[in-house]
Amino acid sequence: MATESDEITPDAFEKADATGHWRVLSHGACALFRVTAPGAGAVLLEDIKVLADAANHHPDVDLRPDAVVVRCVSHDVGGLSRRDVALAQDISAAAERVGLTPDPAALRDVELTIDATDRERVMPFWEVVLGHRRAGDEDLLDPDARWPGVWFQQMDEPRPLRNRLHLDVFVPHDDRPARVQAALAAGGRLTTEEFVPQWWTLADPEGNEADVEAWEGFEDDLPEGLVSPDAFRAADGVDDWRVLQGACARYVTGGFDAGVDLAATAQRLADDAGVRLSTDLRFGHVTFRVGAPEDGWIDDAALDLARRIQAAAREAGVEPDPGALRDVQLTFDALDVDAVRRFWAAALGYATREDADLYDPLLRGPSVFIQQMDAPREQRNRIHVDLFVPADVADERVAAAVAAGGRVVYDAEAPLWRTVADPEGNEIDIAVSIGRDQDHE
Repeated sequence: MATESDEITPDAFEKADATGHWRVLSHGACALFRVTAPGAGAVLLEDIKVLADAANHHPDVDLRPDAVVVRCVSHDVGGLSRRDVALAQDISAAAERVGLTPDPAALRDVELTIDATDRERVMPFWEVVLGHRRAGDEDLLDPDARWPGVWFQQMDEPRPLRNRLHLDVFVPHDDRPARVQAALAAGGRLTTEEFVPQWWTLADPEGNEADVEAWEGFEDDLPEGLVSPDAFRAADGVDDWRVLQGACARYVTGGFDAGVDLAATAQRLADDAGVRLSTDLRFGHVTFRVGAPEDGWIDDAALDLARRIQAAAREAGVEPDPGALRDVQLTFDALDVDAVRRFWAAALGYATREDADLYDPLLRGPSVFIQQMDAPREQRNRIHVDLFVPADVADERVAAAVAAGGRVVYDAEAPLWRTVADPEGNEIDIAVSIGRDQDHE
């Protein structure tokens, strides 16, 4: 059982012995280890299982073909503890034995802030649309620690015009009707004149919008070797999967070890097939995604891998949970799409997917779409992005954003955070966790 003396600050964590591979971001201490040989990530994951079971303290693990990202946090103290330091030290030693290279500069957490005049009116809508849970009076958090948390900030004066930033929330096609109805019951309203096959646009009580999207109704006229969402759903052996940005499946494992075993098996299947697989392992469940990272399209090889993973999950006796799946995308309306895209690629450290699309190369943060705007909307957005980066790269990230056409509009709280606006006024707070809380030394 935790005691008050167990809790430590982000500063104390990073200053502890043998934590040099780790950086504290928005919801815990994280490390990123680069994978250069097939199978090495699965080996580290299995080593982490042994270490975590011995400590009775289990991290979050994102397993990618080219990287393993680990997050340590102590939920019972609402932050970091000395147990996290000990586990981080052991995991770093295991990564060195496996031959993985740390890359802490590549770590990032994307969060969101919604300015509101009445938080209690707007929060229920976003709780339903995002599938998040309440954390106090001002925050919503993803229970899977996967998608951006949302802080609802008190707004001094109403800003009633339409934002230039909205969210796209991708949900399973068979979940969307219920999700939309629940959002309407939570105070939302439909802003599109009619329902279209791919998305319905909803607004919260203060006008902030979300497109609730599902990939259905597409024609089967894709290039040879690609599988349309409709064809994927009709295929045999993938009942547990749903098409979002890529095809995804989520399994309830009831603990950590069963998730590790299934994740390691799935990664080895992917390595053998030469197919990219993204795995998010949490205590109690594991989520898989197949599909090209640059566009999300599924080919025949990815479809076959999905079948094999489902068969492995059935053999392991774990239950699918497709209703909990969702993807999040940020959409910016812009007059100069190229200029806005360049800024956000630099600010977030994202890669270009298409002329107007950006994505996290590790598929750990929301994708970005830049949409052509017909006429200027000069109002300051009620939604902005918060980017948490390691403290030792924050200056570099701000400089990159400015070099890409941004301007610093607020730096009175530096180095804790600086607000940078893109060429059309959309804002991002580039923030660090170090120095925010000095109460527990």
